[in-house]
Amino acid sequence: MLRFDLPRVPANVIRWEALVTHALLWLALLVSPWFLVVTLAQGVIKGFFGHQACPGHKLWRKLFESRGWGGKLEDVGAKMFAAKLLFIASAVALGLFLGGSALWQVPGMLLLVFSALEWALDFCAGCWAYGAWYRAFPPKMG
Repeated sequence: MLRFDLPRVPANVIRWEALVTHALLWLALLVSPWFLVVTLAQGVIKGFFGHQACPGHKLWRKLFESRGWGGKLEDVGAKMFAAKLLFIASAVALGLFLGGSALWQVPGMLLLVFSALEWALDFCAGCWAYGAWYRAFPPKMG
C-alpha cells in the first residue's frame, strides 16, 4: 500500500544504502556472520518504523541533499517492504548461524545479490514483489 503518511525517499540515498548493505553482507560472508546483526537492525528500523527513523538514513540524506545528489523522490512503502524482507532474511541467516548450520550463507548470498541489483542497476527486487502483489491483489476501498 502506498504510504503517504511518511516522507518519500531520495533514490540515490537508497542506492547508497544498498551499497553499504552490500559491503556489510560481504563482511558477514567473509569475516563474521555477526555483521548480519547490523542488516537485521536496518531491516527492523526502516521496515517497521520508516526510513525517517533510521539514524544512518538521516545522515546520508542530509549529506546527499546538501550536495544536490539526492535524486528523484520515491514512495517509501515499497522500500519499507524491501527493508522487511532484509529483516526476515537477516533473521533467518542469523538463526541458522546460531543453530550451527552452514546454510546461513544462503540467505546472506541472496541478500548480496539483491543489494547489488539495487545499488548497481536501481532494481529493487522487494519493490518489484511489492508492486506485483498489489497488482494481483488490489486493496479494497470502501
